[in-house]
Amino acid sequence: MKVLVVGGGGREHAIIKKIKLNSSVEQIFALPGNGGMAKEATLVEGNVKDVDFIACFAEENNIDYVIVAPDDPLALGCVDALNKKGIPAFGPDSKAAVIESSKVFSKNLMKKYGIPTASYEVFDNSEKALEYIETAPIPTVIKADGLALGKGVIIADTREKAKDAVISIMCDKAFGKSGDRIVIEEFLTGPEVSVLSFTDGKTIIPMVSSMDHKRALDGDTGLNTGGMGTVAPNPYYTSEIADECMGKIFIPTMKAMNAEGRTFKGCLYFGLMLTKDGPKVIEYNCRFGDPETQVVLPLLKTDLLSVMMAVTNETLSDINIEFSDSCACCVIMASNGYPAKYDKGFEITIPDEIIDNVYVAGAKISDGKLLSNGGRVLGVTAVKDSLEEAVRASYEMVNKISFANAYYRKDIGQRALKAKEAN
Repeated sequence: MKVLVVGGGGREHAIIKKIKLNSSVEQIFALPGNGGMAKEATLVEGNVKDVDFIACFAEENNIDYVIVAPDDPLALGCVDALNKKGIPAFGPDSKAAVIESSKVFSKNLMKKYGIPTASYEVFDNSEKALEYIETAPIPTVIKADGLALGKGVIIADTREKAKDAVISIMCDKAFGKSGDRIVIEEFLTGPEVSVLSFTDGKTIIPMVSSMDHKRALDGDTGLNTGGMGTVAPNPYYTSEIADECMGKIFIPTMKAMNAEGRTFKGCLYFGLMLTKDGPKVIEYNCRFGDPETQVVLPLLKTDLLSVMMAVTNETLSDINIEFSDSCACCVIMASNGYPAKYDKGFEITIPDEIIDNVYVAGAKISDGKLLSNGGRVLGVTAVKDSLEEAVRASYEMVNKISFANAYYRKDIGQRALKAKEAN
């Protein structure tokens, strides 16, 4: 069986490591992949946004199954293009991917179907948005409607910062056309939880919960990033809260998408906040999160490819999906200066004994050497019986990896450990 994985980061590396365990997989292609995956997948030059090229490549190379991992190709209709050629794929079609590609759509969906979320207003006119800011509760959250590489959300703690955010997004086009419309949203407080789920539109099966660390610096300070580390499971996400989310959020969302004629098949990501009024949805993603995937998939005991194909075939209810009771911690090693300005091109040294625990995100091969080639360079994941052991083990492995300009947070998992102590 030939499998193509679309994408090139740590998330895709985690997916590749998992599906290669399936004995029916003969060859894995990664488009574009990165140098750190070269031993496990055949790298294919190409742009993830070129959905026609991806579909043609899959057809010409007799690919049996395609896993579309990033948001852009999903929103642009990559799965649609593959399906037109009769090639089965994992991921939602473009009609369903709108749950992430338009924040206005997702907010209106939640409002229409009574799914708990923050109160909000939508604007396509900057003057009206600025006028609203004059009386809006502060702090407030301003979101670009479209995809913005995870950076289209600004939390403003003063009225002036809120106005600056509106001007930056709508007038200065900081995120391009993604900011033609904005959502101004109520600021919620409480622990954040990420829950990935498999769904075929008829059945929804949540995966192990996780806790992301978005800020660049220790103590949750500094700029927002794509994620500096994760732990799983999230100690704030109790079985009681999980039951509440299933009844009030997960199943209602799946049914809402069906009712809208946008049946979602793939990985539906729920970004949740556990407020004093109960769990509420902060955001939906139409795909696996990054770096949440790097702690969730190592805990999956069931064969990943079999689960994905069941989603595609709408037979998810026939599979018994199991997760380990262990804990996982992923520490991201980045280029110093990320997510702003940073240097790259430094040789990466990874000892052979820990290579299975390393998910490479930004690297290339030059003259036979693996060189850093991005902001987030790699993630190191440890799976142990306790969270404390997993955190310790992941940092022990981080200390065995070297490349010039390496930077990582020293406190990944500490919030979770304190939460466990409090419980």
